Amino acid sequence: MSSYKDLDIYKIAYKQAIEVHHISLKLPKFELFEQGSQVRRSSKSIKDTIAEGYGRKRYKAEFIKFLTYAQASCNETTSQLTMISEIYFEENPLCELIDKFEVLGSKINKFIQYVENNWKT
Repeated sequence: MSSYKDLDIYKIAYKQAIEVHHISLKLPKFELFEQGSQVRRSSKSIKDTIAEGYGRKRYKAEFIKFLTYAQASCNETTSQLTMISEIYFEENPLCELIDKFEVLGSKINKFIQYVENNWKT
């Protein structure tokens, strides 16, 4: 692994952030800068925090800290999407996208466990 871009969790987070970005632009205009902005920021934060943590991979505790932040942003994104889905996508809920973030959160957690148990400083 020579780059954060090689991490599956980064690749998934990047792809899903783009998906969230497009969906958020379908919100009513008055929500584009409220709920829309928040869900865009939290979803993009996942990939960015993974990248930043990878830059500190030499320091195991720092890497784990940033991966934990990425997982927290993933939880925030799931929460935001759940509310958006209930309010604005009642007829066509965002269940599939929400499930993707649940899976991503699980993958991040497993990667944290891997780093805790196997990462060499």
